[in-house]
Amino acid sequence: MRVVVREAVRSKDWRHYLLTGLLWLLSPVVVAEDPSSTSRAEQRAEAVTQVVLGILSYARWPLEPAQLQLCIVGPTQYTDDLVKGTTQATGRPVTVQRLLADHPSIATDCNAVYIGRLTSDERTRLFASLIGKPVLSISEGGDQCTVGSLFCLRVGDEQVSFEVNLDSVARSGVRIHPSVLQLSRRRPATP
Repeated sequence: MRVVVREAVRSKDWRHYLLTGLLWLLSPVVVAEDPSSTSRAEQRAEAVTQVVLGILSYARWPLEPAQLQLCIVGPTQYTDDLVKGTTQATGRPVTVQRLLADHPSIATDCNAVYIGRLTSDERTRLFASLIGKPVLSISEGGDQCTVGSLFCLRVGDEQVSFEVNLDSVARSGVRIHPSVLQLSRRRPATP
């Protein structure tokens, strides 16, 4: 198994962040096997956090928020690490909060939504509320990529990767760096 180690660039030059982020996203996040430090579930949660922050780093909103608001909607398996709140590699803080799927302020207060398990009706209402709003959506389950999410995570025992719904990206109003879109099509190399 290959373990990927990433270091943060301490330079204030945005090009260094961009290059580091692209290199960071180029390889899938691999879940390390170290039973003494953390459990498998905690490792997957940390890997999901890295992938989500990477995706957010390459998104641009029509009006860039000083602080990103990520809303977690529905029951999830891998958001324990995200809920703690975090800062992107660029230094921009990300505030995380949990909301119910029918919360009225999702489309106005959230820059991004991380979607867990929802019923078909809840998912339909959520995506209907996001139409025409610049909100980036990331689904924990891959089945939602065909019904509206921009990004769908693939969480496995060995790695975390993602898929992109290009139709949803085009309609969202959120610009995604083309390199990230290309990464979703790449298949990880077999060791």
